[in-house]
Amino acid sequence: MGVPFDFASHSVLEIFASNCFNESAMKRYLPANICNELQSVRQGDKDLTPQVAESVAAAMKQWALEKGATHFTHWFQPLTGSTAEKHDSFINFGDKRQVIMDFSGKELLQGEPDASSFPNGGLRATFEARGYTAWDTTSPAFIKETEGVKTLYIPTAFFSYNGQALDKKVPLLRSCDAIERQTLRMLHALGYHNTRHITVSVGPEQEYFLVDRDYYEKRIDLRLTGRTVFGNLAAKGQELDDHYFGSLSDRITVFMNELNYELWKVGIPSKTQHKEVAPGQFEVATIYDVANVSTDQNQLLMRILKSVARRHGMKALLHEKPFAGVNGSGKHNNWSLATDDGQNLLSPGESPEDNLVFLVVLTSLIKAIDTYAPLIRASAATAGNDHRLGQNEAPPAIISMYLGEQLTEILEHLTTNTPYKKRNGEILKVGVNALPGLPKDMTDRNRTSPFAFTGNKFEFRMVGSSQSLAGPNTLLNAAVADVFCEVADCLEQAADVKTAAVELIKRFYSEHKRIIFNGNGYAKEWIVEARRRGLANISSTVDALQQLVEPKHVAMLERHCVFSKEELESRLEVYLEIYSKQVNIEAGVMVEMTRRSIVPAVTRYLSELCDDIKSQKDLGFSTLELEKIASLLSRELNETIKAGEALHVTLAQALAMGDDTHRQAHFYHEEVIPKMADLRGHADLLETYTDKQAWPFPGYEELLFRL
Repeated sequence: MGVPFDFASHSVLEIFASNCFNESAMKRYLPANICNELQSVRQGDKDLTPQVAESVAAAMKQWALEKGATHFTHWFQPLTGSTAEKHDSFINFGDKRQVIMDFSGKELLQGEPDASSFPNGGLRATFEARGYTAWDTTSPAFIKETEGVKTLYIPTAFFSYNGQALDKKVPLLRSCDAIERQTLRMLHALGYHNTRHITVSVGPEQEYFLVDRDYYEKRIDLRLTGRTVFGNLAAKGQELDDHYFGSLSDRITVFMNELNYELWKVGIPSKTQHKEVAPGQFEVATIYDVANVSTDQNQLLMRILKSVARRHGMKALLHEKPFAGVNGSGKHNNWSLATDDGQNLLSPGESPEDNLVFLVVLTSLIKAIDTYAPLIRASAATAGNDHRLGQNEAPPAIISMYLGEQLTEILEHLTTNTPYKKRNGEILKVGVNALPGLPKDMTDRNRTSPFAFTGNKFEFRMVGSSQSLAGPNTLLNAAVADVFCEVADCLEQAADVKTAAVELIKRFYSEHKRIIFNGNGYAKEWIVEARRRGLANISSTVDALQQLVEPKHVAMLERHCVFSKEELESRLEVYLEIYSKQVNIEAGVMVEMTRRSIVPAVTRYLSELCDDIKSQKDLGFSTLELEKIASLLSRELNETIKAGEALHVTLAQALAMGDDTHRQAHFYHEEVIPKMADLRGHADLLETYTDKQAWPFPGYEELLFRL
């Protein structure tokens, strides 16, 4: 059990980033000229030289050894959806065979894991093993502590011998380069010649559930799949709306205290923590950072979250829908663009010139999201997210954008060349020579929109809680970069840049405003309206993932050097295979739980009930009532057995498909999942009529209401 960390004797300023080799640490351990060289490398202005690498390696080793680290690892993000690492000690032999602590620039720069042993979708044959990890200079190294064991973690990219990306980081870095190139072109054409660098800023909000570990260990479905494949809601769920921002129990308060301590030590700026809508559900949000760094930090956050929960006798669940009937968990991806002089390109300005840039960026985003909506949907496609999207707490599978009434009105008036009446009654002519000053808070917040403007950023709410941020941001960056490229092409050839920019604003909004929806995304009427507008409603992961290899999307991603066609085809294979394996495991767990636990438990209980009926034992029910219960249990038990066997047979059919990845994934979606739902329906009904002491697993009451 964890104990409260004493922040009184250790200030937050002392703790924060104490285990992170960030710029502050580098300045203490590296000469100023090396720090400057490395900064230029990070910004893409210079290539990394062996001399700089050796200096950084020596400084990093000294820092890590002083912290008590004995090993280092290249930390990377393969297509498994989690992270990977191979640990090496610092020890080596010197000239006289004496043991020394050694760490070279070569070891910092490059590692060599087995590329064929990680999912690669056919990019690497089994006998073609060579792969490389390469130091990502833009993401700081850190020391991870595990019960006194300290290891230096070096964030790295992972790619094949032939240079293909085998991870999620390489495409993300490519997409950041692509959007920077096109944004700079656009800004320079608009007269902002001093802007030299663009960063994609991301601030994630991580949702998760906590359950008592003793109950977790008694549920094979939670242990093997991360969600309950069987289970009924307790008499009380979230219907009283009393959980969101509710008071924290002492146990949770102590847990969050230690979580903050561990996150702050490695430089993760956790900012906000609170109860979420569902019982047992919580959220932790971090301050914005560069997309690549935010992605790495979120991967580390999820791991620390689980470690700290374990120390407090709990289990952190990151599945998108661990419990049926209550809210699932997302990872809201807050996205914006910033210049090197601190300007947020999605923040309305006070001058017409600033707002010209804002409106160009805004309407370009409208076009990008409308044009590439199916691809953006694919970025959030996972087996777990299929259970969440379209439910009453998550955005639908239909991609739409929320702008708010005021901003939508401004764009409408600009498009039609009609005067705009401000909220204070002032009349403005919206045109080439008089773009309005825009208020900072011109929108409400819309929690039902997949892609909502919230004042100075867009919140992509569709991302699942267990997902890496890399995939969604990679495809979002690429889509926006493609439209910015079109804008730059136009403005660079324009005789009058301002007039051309306003015409682009008008055209983009007029042609793509079908994507704008400011209403309730949960309403059934929206599905009908979206269909009328021609918006795609891709409800399943299997269908959504096909968008990765659509010729239009392949051409765009190749055009901006984010993915090659070969890399996209390999990812489709990997993600479909992962989908099938996840569904197969869940279905297999259902069959096992049915055969080995539910059927025997209910059979025993039914036998006892029948004995009580025969002996006319007084249980507070009439004999007729007991006979009705026994009859219902007997009927549902038979239906449960039949549904379990039908699922088992269907699973065998799926496995017999062998290497036909596409056909198999469709079969799991169309045949296996409906049979899983049928089995659950019967088994969950059995639970409601079986004595609580006889039911073989802890129920939702224990899992959700014991913290």
